[in-house]
Amino acid sequence: MDFPHLGQAFLILRAIVDRKSGEVSGGDFAFALTSLASQEANPEQLLALARGHWEIENRSHYVRDTTYDEDRSQIRTRNGPRMMATLRNFAMSLLRLVGCENIASATRHCAASSRDTLRILGY
Repeated sequence: MDFPHLGQAFLILRAIVDRKSGEVSGGDFAFALTSLASQEANPEQLLALARGHWEIENRSHYVRDTTYDEDRSQIRTRNGPRMMATLRNFAMSLLRLVGCENIASATRHCAASSRDTLRILGY
């Protein structure tokens, strides 16, 4: 393809597999572009990169959108939005460092118990 810096164009086909029955249903596809040449990244490596992107999306942005309802925040001026995103990321990181897997549940627990929150922070 005559496109500056294009190494590869590829298609990812996705389907939903029921873990119990093994039945495959639904499905969609995504087109992707990369500057990596085929000698630099094979299909398995490209898939790993795409999945890595979604891991970040699911562990960070999705949690901020659902647990902290970030999209409805009314903080919109100066450095406020960036600072709140940083504080939310910091809170999620602290909770994960102490072993919390469900950030929503841990956040509710910390909001209800300042003593437990201080204990998590080491006080």
